[in-house]
Amino acid sequence: MAIAGVAVLTALVITLGEANRQRDRALAAQSHSYDVMNLARALQGTMAKSEASLGRYVISGDQRLGQSYFDDWRRAGENVAQLRRLIADNAGQQQRLTTLQEAFHARGEELAATALATNYGKNSQALSRYYQVRTSPALTAINAALDGLIADERALLEQRTSQAMALVHRSTAAAKILSIFGVLLLLGMIALAWLTMRVLAERAVAQAEAASERERADDLASAVAVATDELRVQEARLRQVQKMEAVGQLTGGIAHDFNNMLAVVIGGLELARRGLASGSRDVLRHVESATEGATRAAALTRRLLAFARETAINPERIDAASLFAGLKDLLDRTLGDGVTVMVDDRSDGWCVRVDRVQLENTLVNLAVNARDAMEGRGTLTITALAQRLEQPSVHGCAAGEYLALAVSDTGHGMSAEVLERAFEPFFTTKPVGKGTGLGLSQIFSFAKQVDGDVSIASTLGHGTTVTLLLPREAEGCSALPAAAAAQGEVVSDDDIAASLDILVVEDDPRVLAATVGALEELGHRVTACDDPTSIGGVLAEMPAPDLILSDVLMPGLTGPEMVAGLDARYRGIPVLFVTGFAGDAAAVDLGNRPVLRKPFTLAALEQAVATAARRERIHAIAAE
Repeated sequence: MAIAGVAVLTALVITLGEANRQRDRALAAQSHSYDVMNLARALQGTMAKSEASLGRYVISGDQRLGQSYFDDWRRAGENVAQLRRLIADNAGQQQRLTTLQEAFHARGEELAATALATNYGKNSQALSRYYQVRTSPALTAINAALDGLIADERALLEQRTSQAMALVHRSTAAAKILSIFGVLLLLGMIALAWLTMRVLAERAVAQAEAASERERADDLASAVAVATDELRVQEARLRQVQKMEAVGQLTGGIAHDFNNMLAVVIGGLELARRGLASGSRDVLRHVESATEGATRAAALTRRLLAFARETAINPERIDAASLFAGLKDLLDRTLGDGVTVMVDDRSDGWCVRVDRVQLENTLVNLAVNARDAMEGRGTLTITALAQRLEQPSVHGCAAGEYLALAVSDTGHGMSAEVLERAFEPFFTTKPVGKGTGLGLSQIFSFAKQVDGDVSIASTLGHGTTVTLLLPREAEGCSALPAAAAAQGEVVSDDDIAASLDILVVEDDPRVLAATVGALEELGHRVTACDDPTSIGGVLAEMPAPDLILSDVLMPGLTGPEMVAGLDARYRGIPVLFVTGFAGDAAAVDLGNRPVLRKPFTLAALEQAVATAARRERIHAIAAE
């Protein structure tokens, strides 16, 4: 019995030891399967969240949603890599994961193309792409791979659970068989029961701890999500503060020049008034001085309003000389006294046809980036070159003649890694809140819109040069600078219209009186209207109106809405819109009608009236 007891006890010890090892392996295998399935579900959720953010980004154009899409898709890629590590010991699952990675990469390229189209302002194309890729084969392959992976793990989990239960049954059967050895083996049976209860208790404790850990993980995930949302809010606030700081810096420089100009205007008018009282002959000189100061102030205001505008509405021929003349003062005020701005025109008079506002904004953005790279102190050089490409560029720009605008700084330069990713949307080396990572990508988009190119040459410690290639305008540049043409300072005799019957619509009584007086001074017959809703009755009282001169933004009706609501018999009357805000053209549809910017000179008004009347005559001839 002693020998049998020892043998039974030995058998019980061996049986329980093997049962414990098998239990530990089964629990580990079950935990591993749960981890794989949870990670697969998390991957599906992260991808769904990323695609939802992309959809909202396509619809709203909000850059924060674009960043959210980018971050979520990156986390999904990390989940895929973690999933590969978890199933490294399962050859069948490895094949499914290979299929998943290929489909995930293809899906990423589809969504990236949609995000890039949105970033470039092609929202209609981006929305179409987004709806197309919702049913793409890549998405179907991803879902199929994940569902198959989860199904395999569930089957494996059931198999492992069955094996564990079978092991428990075998252990119980062995204990029953050994119990027949009687009372001498009673102590062994008690020990077996005690060990069994201990195993079950440990298992229950382990399950409770696992449930507690899962709950803690969920709480931690919720806390991380809340903290992330708060961080994004703070980032948006910091970005707004940065914008306001830039506006403040620019305003400070502009205020100094405006005070100088206003001093010239006020001083000239005061001297002219005194001269009129005393009969001095210098009255005309003082008036001309005041007029010159006011003209300079108006030109500065136009440049500021144009710089604030985002919509390209006026492609025109531009040469480097006129571009530099209108841009250098704005750069000096924007970059501060610590940056020396130098321009070098070696373009041989070559011209391009682009929107002046977009081109100036592009150069200003490059200049601000250069200032940041130089930490606010250094030399910025803008060079214009006549360049011929003998073969297509790296980015696919066709061979031909180009006006090259190179912006060089003396900053710290870029590393090869940063240079390779410089044009990626949302990529930035600036601290959080100091940049969105969209500047160079928007410049790249502008270059591609005009069939040009942009390149970067940089060396660490030796500065950076960004070169913008713009296709040369084959017809050449106009002899008259764009700024002068816009103001109408040179008026051809052929453009001067005869005396016209003009209806002026303006809600501001002072502007209305000044405009009527100016038109009468030019020899026109003028009828005034201060309410756009009563224009029909005023037109009915005029015998044969030749032109309608209207403000754009007015209470009740905008100028274009007023013109669109005219009776059919008045719709053939030429229309000239007058506005003092650069955003009007983007806020309302002007119907491709001529626009005169406030403030204007008599010469500019005469030129605009003549151009509007002549344009209508040309349209009438073309229609015939």
